[in-house]
Amino acid sequence: METSEKIIQAIKKAGKAMKSAEIADATGIDKKEVDKVLKKLKTEEKIISPKMCFYDVKK
Repeated sequence: METSEKIIQAIKKAGKAMKSAEIADATGIDKKEVDKVLKKLKTEEKIISPKMCFYDVKK
């Protein structure tokens, strides 16, 4: 599974907006890598940021 897919699945499983550190803990992926992928996913509009530093899957 791709890193971006793991991140999206972790957010869906949590059912709520998450911070990048929480996503890193849930997936076991390094926080710097999570931050990089989150930025890419946000640019691709696959995720949203409902409030600063929190990320959620676009519904």
